[in-house]
Formats: sequence, C-alpha cells, structure tokens
Amino acid sequence: MKIFDYADERIGLRELAITVISIIIGIGVLTLPRLVAAETISSDGWISILLAGGISAACAWLLACLGIRIGKKSYPDFAASVVGKPLSVLFSALFVLYAVSFCAYEVRAIGTIAKQYLFEQTPTEMVALTFLLVVVYAVSGSRIGLIRLNVLFLPIVFGIVLLVLVFGISLVELRTLKPLLVSSPMQIWNGTKEGIYSFLGFEIVLFYAGLMKTPGQAKSAAVIGVSITTLLYAAVYIFCVGIFSHDGLTQITYPLIELAKEAQIPGEFFERFESVFFTIWIMTIFNTTTLYYDLSVSLLQSMFKKTARKSLIYTLSPVIMYVSMLPQNQIGYSAMGQVISYLGLAAGVALPILLLFAAKWKEGHTRAKTAGKPEE
Repeated sequence: MKIFDYADERIGLRELAITVISIIIGIGVLTLPRLVAAETISSDGWISILLAGGISAACAWLLACLGIRIGKKSYPDFAASVVGKPLSVLFSALFVLYAVSFCAYEVRAIGTIAKQYLFEQTPTEMVALTFLLVVVYAVSGSRIGLIRLNVLFLPIVFGIVLLVLVFGISLVELRTLKPLLVSSPMQIWNGTKEGIYSFLGFEIVLFYAGLMKTPGQAKSAAVIGVSITTLLYAAVYIFCVGIFSHDGLTQITYPLIELAKEAQIPGEFFERFESVFFTIWIMTIFNTTTLYYDLSVSLLQSMFKKTARKSLIYTLSPVIMYVSMLPQNQIGYSAMGQVISYLGLAAGVALPILLLFAAKWKEGHTRAKTAGKPEE
C-alpha cells in the first residue's frame, strides 16, 4: 500500500508557498486599493504594488535564508547564540507583541466587517468573540494541521476572487485607467510604502522553514508565494480603478468587498454576492489569525520552556480580545493598524535580517580566526 503523504509532521514547497499566500491576503487586500490610490494618480498604483511585491519578495528570500540557518532550533535560542541572551529576549518579545497585536487587529476586523455586511443587528464584540473562540480551538491542535487548512482553503478563496473579477469585467471602463504613467517617482514610492504594509505576513518563512522536508526550498516557496500575491493585488487594483475610478476608489473603505457588491452575476442567482464573498473570505482571515496566534504561542513556549502550550493559548485569548476592542472608532482602528505595520516591519523584517547578517559576520569571523591559528 502507498503511504499516506500527509501523515508526517513535515511540509513541502507547495504547502509553504500556499501558507505564505494565505497569511498575506487577509485584511490587507481589502484596503490596499484605497491606500495605494490615495498616494498615486490615475491607475499608476499598479507600479507601486509591483515594486512593493519585489521588495517583499527580496525580504522574504532573506528571511528564508535565516529560517534555513535556524533549522530545528527555536528563534530565541538561535538569536542568543548570535547576539546574546538579552538581545535575543528583546527580539523575541517584540515579535510576540507584533503577532498578538496582529491577531487582535484581525479579530476586530472580523467583528467590524461582519457587522457591516452580514450581521447588522449583532454586537461587534459577540462576532469577534465567536471568531476568536474558533481560532483558539484550531490553535490548540497541531501546527501542521494549521498549514494543511491553508492548502484546503486557498483554492476556494482564489476561486471566489476570480469570480468577482470575471463578473466585474463588464463594469470596467478603460477611460478611467487613463492617463498612464503620470505619477511622480515620489508618489510611486509613497504608494509602494503603503503597499508593503499589505504584504506583511511573509515573515512566517522564518519559523516554518524548519518544518520542511527539504529546508533549502524555503527560499523558492517564499518568493513564489509573494509573487503570486503581487499579481493578485495588481489585478484587484486595476479592476477597482476601472470600476470605481481613481477619485471614487479613495473614498471606499473596503474596495474589494464593494467590488463584490458591484459584480453582475448572470441570471441574478445571488442578490447579495458580497455576503457570499465575505463568508468565503473569512477562511483566509481565519488562517492568518491562527498562524500568527501559533507563532506567538510557540515563541513564548521557547522563552518559557516549563509552561504548557495550552496554558499560553488560554492566557493569550483574553489579552487578544481586550486589545481588539481598544479602538473606539474607524479612525482608532486605522491608527492601530498603522502602529502594527511599523512594529511588523521592525520586529518581523528588519531585526531578523540584521540577525542574518550578524550570523554571517560571526561565522566569517570565526572561520578567519580558525584559519589564522598556527598548526601545532
């Protein structure tokens, strides 16, 4: 009999690439078109998205290199061997703070958007709490199981996005995409900075590369995942500009959901297609939240080795719920997202890349020192 391929605790290139895509396209793609359009002119935002994707792919490649070096070690232990225990604790604590805050941000997003588009009479707190309880249940299982959920859900999510784009083709007006290439380099760069925030999530390769059957493939998986996401983001942006126009796009909070509302389905089979779209989209937000929750618990477990995993899971859940309810309005929620993005760039991208260079320098310094020793 053939051995069941998924019975082990290892993943392949496909699983990691799918996980990278799933964790990136959570809440970010819902607001990306508006944020990029606010910084650019006409339809030039697609250039910013491609640049943001290229930068993110390069960073993901570097983080995959570090993940391969870490191997089966924990991130705190590896960092301690390179920069010492105090800095290792600081790096790990900052990432835990980022991961927990991001979970809270996603939980609040589910509550707010679900109330707006699905459950108009249900309090935001109840929707958010229900979602968080399901996330806690999922994280209490195996880490590999969470990754397999990504493999299961992503084709469904991609299918619904493609349906939205296909049904929206008839609404695209080419004149709204003109003129082309009229944004200044500074405007393109400002749009790129906004776009990079929506690509955050690729840093998971740092922690999941050690779970691969062939760790060397982590670099390819990271680049493939970010590249596919970049093409999806660019396509969504062009459709949003083509349907809503540039000026209209800057005034829409969640352009992709509004795009689903405008999609014209033959025969009017669905009267409220955005409800179907968001119901499916909850899958990818669920995946994103569970993976960040899992990362925060795993890092804390590496720092507090005697603490049980489930104790950490149950301890973090009220913290996440409390933080998610801190913003009092949409302005506060947006400010929260901005702070989390800055923290993610620092704790999830900049510091690990510095750690990689420090590890390479230390390795080279050790080799030079060894080579300089006289033979006995």
